Amino acid sequence: MAGKGIDKVKTQAALETVRESPGIAAIVAAPVVIGFGVLWWAIGFWPALLSVAVVVAVVVGLRKLRG
Repeated sequence: MAGKGIDKVKTQAALETVRESPGIAAIVAAPVVIGFGVLWWAIGFWPALLSVAVVVAVVVGLRKLRG
């Protein structure tokens, strides 16, 4: 697991990008927020939250398996 930490230089660069042009962050985040809102409307808050948690867990698990 050594070397798998968060790269501070990349993190700082990402934060500076968001500070300089928050529109980029809004464009990236908007589909996620809208998708969660539609899911919330369709099935309710807690099932939507659980669904998102499951999807995130699957994505993280697949990325760890691939290396």
